[in-house]
Amino acid sequence: MKGSLAQVWRKVQGCGDWEGLVSPSLHPLLREEIVRYGELVSACYKAFELNSSSSRYLSCKYGKGSMFEEVGMGGSGYDVTRYVYVTAPDIMTSIPSIRPGSCCRGRWVGYVAVASDDMTDRLGRRDILVTFRGTVTSQEWVANLMSSLTPARLDPGDPRPEVQVESGFLGLYTSNECGGSRFGLESCREQLLCEISRLLRKYKGEEVSISIAGHSMGSSLAHLLAYDISELGLNVMNNHVNSSRRTTTEHGHHRAPSSTVPVTVFSYGGPRVGNLGFKQRCEELGVKVLRVVNVHDPVTKLPGVFLNENFRVLGNYELPWSCSCYSHVGVEVLLDFLDVKNPSCVHDLDAYISLVRCPREEGIIHEDGVVGNIFERVMSNVVGNFELCRLRRAASGMVDQFLVQSQGAEFLMDNNFLGWMNCLALYMLM
Repeated sequence: MKGSLAQVWRKVQGCGDWEGLVSPSLHPLLREEIVRYGELVSACYKAFELNSSSSRYLSCKYGKGSMFEEVGMGGSGYDVTRYVYVTAPDIMTSIPSIRPGSCCRGRWVGYVAVASDDMTDRLGRRDILVTFRGTVTSQEWVANLMSSLTPARLDPGDPRPEVQVESGFLGLYTSNECGGSRFGLESCREQLLCEISRLLRKYKGEEVSISIAGHSMGSSLAHLLAYDISELGLNVMNNHVNSSRRTTTEHGHHRAPSSTVPVTVFSYGGPRVGNLGFKQRCEELGVKVLRVVNVHDPVTKLPGVFLNENFRVLGNYELPWSCSCYSHVGVEVLLDFLDVKNPSCVHDLDAYISLVRCPREEGIIHEDGVVGNIFERVMSNVVGNFELCRLRRAASGMVDQFLVQSQGAEFLMDNNFLGWMNCLALYMLM
C-alpha cells in the first residue's frame, strides 16, 4: 500500500479488513495509528483522579480545554468536546463487598474528541474519537465478572434476541446514575449517542470517521458503542449535502460526504464481549475491529475461558450451548511480551504501545503465528498490580450470586450457570 495517510486512511481504518497490512508484517502507517490511538487512550489513565480527598475524585483532574496539555499531549491534534461517565449496574447493590451507594456514583471513563483542522488535513478526514480507560475501581471489577450473556436489545425497533453480550459490560454501558448524586448523569450510552449525533450533524459536509479506542474494560465499551451506532444507523448519512456545503482545506482539498461513516474499534488487551450472534451482526453492519493482543494477557481470554468460539462444535455437531459461547470480533495483531520480574506488564497499556512502536525480535506474532497453550504460559505468571485482593473478593461475591441465581436451572443450558463458570475460571486464574 502506497501513499500518505490522507490518501489511504480508509484501508488503515479497516476497509478491506486490514488485508496485507497486518501480515506478514505491520504496515508502517497502521503501526503509527495503533500507537497514536493507544496514546490517546493512555491519557485517560493519566488524567483520572484516584485521590479520595480530592474534589475531583473519580473524575478527570483537568478541564476539557487543558486535559491534553496537562498529560503531556498538547500536540495530539484533537479537541475534547465531552467527558464520559459510567455507572455500575443495579445488581451490585446486592453484593456484600460493595459499599452501599458507592455503585450509583458516576465515574469518569473517557472522553469524546474531534480532530482539529490541521489534524483533519493530515488524516484526510474529520476524525471523531471516543476513548475508554480500563478497569480501576472495585465496582468495575465486579461488572467484569458478571459474565452471563444477555440480549443486547439496543434497537427497540428490532431487538434481535440472538445478539447477546456480557451482562456486566452492558450494565456499565446502559445504567443511569442514581438520583441525588452530584452529577445526575444519563447513562454512558445516552451521553455518547447524544454527543456523536451532534458532531455528525456539525461535520456532515466533510469526510468523517468514527474511531473508538479502549483498553481492557474500555475495549468492551468500545465494542458496544460501535455496534450501537451501526445498529441504530447513526453513521448513515441520509441527507445529501449540496456541493456548496463542501469544505475546502487550506491546501485546496475538497471533502465530500460519504453515505456511511466508517466505524472502527482499536482494542488493546480487550476481553470477549458477546456471542457468535454479536460477532456476525457486527460484521454485517460493517463494524471494523482491530484487536491488539498479548498472548500472555489473561484478560483477552475472558470471558469464555471454557465456552468460547473454539468450543462450539464437535466435528460436524453443534454443541447445545453453542449460542452461549463467547466469540472475539475482528482482526488480531498478536504481541508476545512477558517480564518475569514484573508479570503485571502483560496487561499494561504502555507495554502494549511500546512493543508496537519498537518491536523486539519475534515480539509480534501475526495472524498466522502459533500461540502456546494459555494455561501453560500464563497460569504461573498472572500476579502483580491487578488489585488481586479486591478482585478475589469481587469474584467470590459474584460466584455466590450466580450460585443463588442458578438454583434449579437446567444444567449447562442456563446463562447464570455459564456466567458462574466464567467467574470461577477467572478466580482460578488468580
